Amino acid sequence: MINRDRLKEILSSFHNYEIAVLGDLMLDEYLWGKVDRISPEAPVPVVQVKRETWLPGGAANVAMNIVALGGKTCIFGVTGDDGTGRKLKESLLEKKINTQGMIIDSGRCTTLKTRIIGHNQQMVRIDRETSENLEQKTARSLTEVLSKMIPSVSGVIVSDYAKGVITLESLPPMIEKFRKNGKFVSVDPKLKNYPLYAGSTIITPNTKEAESILGRLFESQDDVESGGTEILKRFKIDAVLITRGENGMSLFEKNKHSLTIPTRAIEVFDVTGAGDTVIATFSLALATGCSMSEAAEVANLAAGVVVGIIGTATASPKSILDHYDKINMVEKQ
Repeated sequence: MINRDRLKEILSSFHNYEIAVLGDLMLDEYLWGKVDRISPEAPVPVVQVKRETWLPGGAANVAMNIVALGGKTCIFGVTGDDGTGRKLKESLLEKKINTQGMIIDSGRCTTLKTRIIGHNQQMVRIDRETSENLEQKTARSLTEVLSKMIPSVSGVIVSDYAKGVITLESLPPMIEKFRKNGKFVSVDPKLKNYPLYAGSTIITPNTKEAESILGRLFESQDDVESGGTEILKRFKIDAVLITRGENGMSLFEKNKHSLTIPTRAIEVFDVTGAGDTVIATFSLALATGCSMSEAAEVANLAAGVVVGIIGTATASPKSILDHYDKINMVEKQ
């Protein structure tokens, strides 16, 4: 595991860097309640809602993670002309996130994911969204405003939830522009858009996503090794970080041996948003100039923090250091 002094050095420098976030914006709604009976209308539990909370989700949660980690960010995406979009923007502004790259499209609805929680367990999720590709005019406006930010950011995170923001017309030219300017491009991928990620610095699929793109299951460590190497070569990407749940993470870099990092979670309550935490932490660490293996170690620790919290969560430098200390304490017992 990474040395604590080195970890603290990396985390303490996050405030010096700004990263753009491009992707599908969402609002996560949580209805918290209790269950003490079954409905007479159908064999389903009746949840008595006691409170409601809202948090930025999707690409917006990536931005929230960057800010929680001490970094700076500007967000680029599309919302509908609706109350959900306005609530999302207000939430981001409260966290001092630059929202100048948020474009309103009255022909779309802002993605809203409603999770109903009973006794701290998710009972059901309801999604309201528009997933068709952006109209060319909207996509062009989005890429134009993002292009203007290239000189002032360390790189861009592409948070792709396959809701229409990431398209053939928008992403490949943007990857080329960022890379030509010496800036990294980190991608949290979705299956249908893999051909669009060619030339990126790094992509961070989970095991299921990696298996889907290759059309085969990973039944052993050797399968993971060959799969990660194949994705690396097929899509001409500098690095692939496969997040593997209880099996940790596996990092593949061009012309280097692969690295598997064991999970650093102590308790797992909810994996919602863990991928957002991983790519935000990894990218900030990369911005500081540290190696990809170090960045993966820090991201793995941050993921261990958020999976121990119910609902969409973020990690802070302090919570990561505290988590690091708890792991050391447990391992010494």
